[in-house]
Amino acid sequence: MALVTGESLKAELEVFDIPCQDDYVLDKMVEQCICNRIQAVEMVLEWVAYSTTKNGLKLTTDTLEHFDHEVLSKKNKSKKSLRKEETHNRTRDIHSLQDLIKAEEEEEDLLDAYSTPAKGSQKRALTTPEHPHSKRSTVLLSSPSLLLSPARFSPSTTPSQKYSQRGGKGEVAVSFGVVQGTRWAGSKNLGAGVQLQLLEGPEDSLGCSYKYMFQRLRDVRNVLTEKIEELGDNLKTHFNIEEFAPVSLPAQDSITVLGQVCCDSNGKLNAHSVLLEAGPDQGGQVVPVDLSELKEYSLFPGQVVALEGMNTTGKKLMASKLCEGVPLPFYSSDVRMEMDEEPVNILVACGPYTPSDSLTFDPLLDLINVIVKDHPDVCLLLGPFVDSKHEQIEKAQVTETFEDIFSRCITSIVDGTKSVGCHLVIVPSQRDIHHHFIYPQPPFTLPNLSKDQAQRVTLVPDPCTLLIDGVTVGLTSTDILFHMGAEEISCGTGSDRFSRILKHMLTQRSYYPLYPPVEDVNMDYDKFQSFAQMPLTPDILIIPSELRYFVKDVVGCVCVNPGRLTKGQVGGTYGRLLVQRRAAAEDGSRVSPCLAAQVVKI
Repeated sequence: MALVTGESLKAELEVFDIPCQDDYVLDKMVEQCICNRIQAVEMVLEWVAYSTTKNGLKLTTDTLEHFDHEVLSKKNKSKKSLRKEETHNRTRDIHSLQDLIKAEEEEEDLLDAYSTPAKGSQKRALTTPEHPHSKRSTVLLSSPSLLLSPARFSPSTTPSQKYSQRGGKGEVAVSFGVVQGTRWAGSKNLGAGVQLQLLEGPEDSLGCSYKYMFQRLRDVRNVLTEKIEELGDNLKTHFNIEEFAPVSLPAQDSITVLGQVCCDSNGKLNAHSVLLEAGPDQGGQVVPVDLSELKEYSLFPGQVVALEGMNTTGKKLMASKLCEGVPLPFYSSDVRMEMDEEPVNILVACGPYTPSDSLTFDPLLDLINVIVKDHPDVCLLLGPFVDSKHEQIEKAQVTETFEDIFSRCITSIVDGTKSVGCHLVIVPSQRDIHHHFIYPQPPFTLPNLSKDQAQRVTLVPDPCTLLIDGVTVGLTSTDILFHMGAEEISCGTGSDRFSRILKHMLTQRSYYPLYPPVEDVNMDYDKFQSFAQMPLTPDILIIPSELRYFVKDVVGCVCVNPGRLTKGQVGGTYGRLLVQRRAAAEDGSRVSPCLAAQVVKI
């Protein structure tokens, strides 16, 4: 608080044409400013408002006494009650606490200037130290929660009551593999022994932003045609198909046709609205498909399939057999595996990192505490970090730029996990409001990271495939499970929809095989063809979703939905995996590198 003097008060009074030559009156006003912790401007404004209601009351020491009793004392009481309420709420608003400490120290200095110290009192010298931090504030500065204090970027500092009162902290929700006696802690030396890189290499990966909104419909058509032809060649080889027939050519014998599944309208796909769209090599026509003779099927828009059946009129295909795609092979390395090689502990978390009713990053701070306690070797952190769907973000109730909030968030993660030394992998999301709203999504840029910090941080695009100590990990933060789940139709294939959708992703060899995409996904098909296809079948596939968390083995790939760190106003879940490159079994069959996996409540 700035020093209030008689001269500053006199100058403010002259603005309202209120003359005051009485030094006793000015001293009284200075005293009231100090006792009520208000500035000269606020003091004069309060007096003008008070005197106006009293028919132009004159400024005297007596009228100031009445003014203090009727206005200032009540105002001071309301401030104290508000401070007690905030203390009762246990808010993690470290920034407000910093301001309070600073204000107390300034008030102490101000009162010292108006008092005479007792003889022999051990008063500290009124000098300015080189680094003026109190002991209390020095302790606070070392905490990552200081950077994530909501007062730094939001006028609303009330924490989420539902999140703070959540139950089941640390409970294991789902387990996979041999978890009995598993040690969920990193074994590498400060993460230094972990080899982590993009599988495609930096030169063949999406490493920077690009110009979008320039694609032509012809280019989109070419990408889709190439996808049909490429997957068609694999289907032809796998199912020993001699040749694909044109879809609209009348034939009295059974034929096999190739094409992409689509819907006959803008509505949801159903058993009576299925169309098959062929590529140029098969005539480029569209034919309706009758599925009544298929005992089981699972279809979605954009799926490339081969159908065997009758098309006697050339206007409808009566399907009798469905041939779906086959997955790509797994990763194989020429590097010889060491017998004493330690497994790698991986932690996976997906945003939002704040409850929906508050911009406090309490869930993220709790996750940092988990990282410090468990010492994972690698942390895969997927967005959104600054969620575009957050209520306060939508209403623009923030006082800082979105980029500054994000930078503060990442800095807190990096600094908070410094003692662990784990490798941090940061993946963007379509819901990150400060980042490019396009798919595939380029990685974040963090120019403010120091050289030491940058060595521990890997910024990757969405989607991507990582190679971690010989184990391949596929990552995408886009909720493809939710998008495909709303469009897929099935019959006679069982009730496990998650496994069906995951198998579609692997057999279609794409991180986003749905066409057309949902309205929330802005697809750039030129980059999609280059950077959103699976280069191989990953050992681990990380696909966070709004749908229920799970860990499943689908055609040899361990698929993990770790859930989201927050679900509305309450806490969510995160995942952890123990992986190790393993040699083939005695019969030559592949052995999954995923030793164990769990989904845990935050």
